[in-house]
Amino acid sequence: MPELVRPSAKYKGSFLDAVREAQATGSGLGDTLKWNLDDISADFEGLLRDLSRYEPGNDLPDGFVHSEYRWLVEGEEYLGRVSIRYTLNDSLREFGGHIGYEIRPSARRKGYGTLILRLALERAREIGIGDVLVSCDVDNLGSRGVIEANGGVLEGEFKVPQHQEKPIRRYWIAAPDKS
Repeated sequence: MPELVRPSAKYKGSFLDAVREAQATGSGLGDTLKWNLDDISADFEGLLRDLSRYEPGNDLPDGFVHSEYRWLVEGEEYLGRVSIRYTLNDSLREFGGHIGYEIRPSARRKGYGTLILRLALERAREIGIGDVLVSCDVDNLGSRGVIEANGGVLEGEFKVPQHQEKPIRRYWIAAPDKS
């Protein structure tokens, strides 16, 4: 059964395979398209430290909020990653939201997107986040479906030229009613 875990060297080989997939297809995994695989492989512990740099207890650079990365894994296989931002600043309110997620190219269209967002929402509730903002590109039908399947209610479509040319859709997912 897939689960969210802290990034770990245990998944190094599978993570590197996912980066290779993303680079070969030019698809997803965000900044990994710019990463040098030899550098990551040689200093994987450095990557892991980098992924934990915004966790609570660490000093934050100006303009950043506390956040955590989690990886979706099944057994030894890395399937995707999620970033959970504890609060919103003006920039995240406009573009990015509380949760950002990605699924490796070979694992897409298998329900892992819906699962990673559901698990991330559970984690967000554990750390005290109420209503959650999630966004996606207007033409990303897969993410739109994932967000809507997890209860996302469309706030609207917005242009954010300082971040990207393509408009985005912003959704809110309400905190569960505790009554």
